[in-house]
Amino acid sequence: MRRPNPLLWLWYAFGGTLPMRYRDWVVRDLTCRTWLVRHFIRVLVVLSPVLAALYLIFGVALDGPPEVVFPALALGLSVGMFYSLSYAPESTDIRLTKYGFPRGHATKSRDS
Repeated sequence: MRRPNPLLWLWYAFGGTLPMRYRDWVVRDLTCRTWLVRHFIRVLVVLSPVLAALYLIFGVALDGPPEVVFPALALGLSVGMFYSLSYAPESTDIRLTKYGFPRGHATKSRDS
């Protein structure tokens, strides 16, 4: 089973489709026992540039008070993670349909 290189993994984390030679790795990534941790890490990677940009705009450029900027960023991160984790099973099922699997395949594989 081939693993994607870091650039391909970033593409995958941001919702891109990997070449079919990585199909087995994608299935394992979305159905192994640590699938939720992996999903959490993917979402954290996607949210990081957004939070960094917001910090640069409001914390540095506009010189916002740290007692407002940091709690606001933490709240944004927690809301983003909550929303993403709430729909994690559906998200992984949709991701697998890009590789030719029927809808619900990841959930069924994890349940069995």
